[in-house]
Amino acid sequence: MSEKLNQDHYKISPKKTENNISPDNEEKENQVPQYLQGRGAQFNTKNRFLKNEKTREHIEAVDDWSEDNSPTQYLEQESKTIVNKVESPDVGMAYSMNPYAGCEHGCIYCYARNVHEYWGYSAGLDFERKIIVKKNAPQLLRKFLMHPKWECTPIMLSGNTDCYQPAEQKYRLTRSLLEVCNEFNQPVGILTKNSWIIKDKDILQEMAKKQLVSAMVSITSFNEDLRRVMEPRTTTAKQKLKVIEDLSKAGVRMGVMMGPMIPGLNEHEMQRIMKAASESGATFTAYTYIRLNGAIKFLFHDWLYKNFPDRADKVWHMIEESHDGKVNDTRWGVRMRGEGSIAQMVSQQYKKYGKLYGMNEEEWSLDTTIFRRPGEQGRLFD
Repeated sequence: MSEKLNQDHYKISPKKTENNISPDNEEKENQVPQYLQGRGAQFNTKNRFLKNEKTREHIEAVDDWSEDNSPTQYLEQESKTIVNKVESPDVGMAYSMNPYAGCEHGCIYCYARNVHEYWGYSAGLDFERKIIVKKNAPQLLRKFLMHPKWECTPIMLSGNTDCYQPAEQKYRLTRSLLEVCNEFNQPVGILTKNSWIIKDKDILQEMAKKQLVSAMVSITSFNEDLRRVMEPRTTTAKQKLKVIEDLSKAGVRMGVMMGPMIPGLNEHEMQRIMKAASESGATFTAYTYIRLNGAIKFLFHDWLYKNFPDRADKVWHMIEESHDGKVNDTRWGVRMRGEGSIAQMVSQQYKKYGKLYGMNEEEWSLDTTIFRRPGEQGRLFD
């Protein structure tokens, strides 16, 4: 049974003209908001935590409301913590740290959008253009690692938002975090969609020699027309492969993340992505299947029908088929893999081509045995 969207959030017609105008409003074409280039979301969804806010409830309403493509704002703050314990049992990490909240990459499917509501913002456009910068992140990490009760466990950089998003070019917080980790011999994992990680090749290479770092680059499509609207401010697949090649040659263990796989849009590219990544030096892989929790459901629906009206109904229904008639899923172990024939086909492809290209064969882990606090004496028989 097809899932109905909550009309308290917004309404969108499944029938669109080529100008993204509903048939009933064609005569008012000039009043319909233009598509915001370079942004994934096209509007701000309602924040479930706020009682009073200014929001556009009906996306097709013709009134004085308008969304502007305003520049990204960096909101600097002094945070209280930087390392978070991960309670989810199916994400493969115990701790994460994120120097930035919100992400200018603007990926329309990003699960981290919902988290932006905790900061008092919308999961929509606010997530992409109001970036919270945790300026004291390196100091917080140092304080955290100095605590005598910390027992060394790998920490994931980008467990939520991308640590190499455009803000990193200005603030270099990720670089500073890596320097602290290298000083303490604290192992880290990294996940990014941005080629800016190559700027830190020197320190990554140094950490790799001590088996303290492992990195994954996210590639969802080689179709540039799709990437430009689905992940508008990420780097190209070609550039991402170059990153994998350069860092793997520098001795850094590199992998590729294929996520999310979306039926009818990019799931057919899994083999090509794995093959190209393997040829570039990647040795391990991971993937996720599309799920649309919280506000992402409304943002993705709007985006899908505006950009792919010819197949939107089909794609939407295939996502529903993969989540027991819904597009959202919170069940551990199932939510990021889906179920049913389509999700099973994607899973089978992943296993088949992973084996074909020699992925995930090595037994490898980050080294937690050499962690030392500055000034701490090594034990006699270590």
